[in-house]
Amino acid sequence: MRVLIVDDERLAQTALANILSARSDVEHFDSADDTSEALEKLATDSYDVLLLDINMLDLSGTELLDQLRERNRPLPSIVFVTAHVEDAVAAFERHTVDYVLKPFSNESINDALDRASRRAKGERAAQLIEALPQLKKLSRTGHPMIAIKAKGRILFINPGDVVAVQAEGNYVSLQRESDSYLLRESISMVAEKLKPYGFIRIHRSALVNTSFVVEIKPYSTGKYGLRVKGGKEYAVTRGYKKNLKPLTEFRIGNGAFLAE
Repeated sequence: MRVLIVDDERLAQTALANILSARSDVEHFDSADDTSEALEKLATDSYDVLLLDINMLDLSGTELLDQLRERNRPLPSIVFVTAHVEDAVAAFERHTVDYVLKPFSNESINDALDRASRRAKGERAAQLIEALPQLKKLSRTGHPMIAIKAKGRILFINPGDVVAVQAEGNYVSLQRESDSYLLRESISMVAEKLKPYGFIRIHRSALVNTSFVVEIKPYSTGKYGLRVKGGKEYAVTRGYKKNLKPLTEFRIGNGAFLAE
C-alpha cells in the first residue's frame, strides 16, 4: 500500500508518518505540506491511499479532490483527517472511505487505513475484471500481452516491443523504440515476468530483449558491449556474461555477433 499524507500541520504529519512506519502493509509513503505540493506528487507518482486534511492555507482538501476529477486523474482511496466535523457531509459526498477527527488515535487511523486498503484492492480487482475481454481478444490474435500498472492506470503492452529494461532506484524503466514506461517494481520481478519472451539479464540493473540485439563486442576488461537496433549500447558485466551464450553460438569472424 502506497500512502500520501497531505497536511499543513507538521505535528499531524509526524504522527501519521509514525503510524504508517509501524504497518507492515505500507510499502511507501510521502508527505505534502499543501495541496499544490500534493498535486505535483500525484502527477508523477501513484498512491493507493490519501490521508487528507480539509482546511489548509491554499486549497481545501475537498477542492483538491475536485481538481483531480477535473483533470481526469485516478483517485486514491480518500481518508479525511481533520479537526472540523462540519465538513463531514461534503467529504462523504466525494465518496470518502473514512473521516477521522483530530486529535486522532493510532487505532482510529489504523482502522481507516484498513478500510482504505480494502477499497483500493477492490478497485484494482474491478479494473482487471473490466480488462479481461481485451486480454482474451489479444490472446486470440496471437500477440502476447502483459499488464502493467503505471501512474494509477493499467496498461497492456506487447513484450516484443520492449527493447530493454533498466532499474532506476525503486522503479524500472521499460524502454521501447519510441517511448518508455516507469513502473514501481523490482528488476528481479520484471526479469522473471519477461524471461519467457526472450529477455536476458546483462547487468544487475538491466535486461535486454535478444530480438533487438545486433552486435556483441568483447572488451579487454573482460566485459562486453551489447548494441541494439537504433545504436544504443549496453554494458554486460562479467557476472552475467554466461547469459550471452545463446547469442554467441552464432559468432562469426573475430568473435563479434552481427545481425544487421
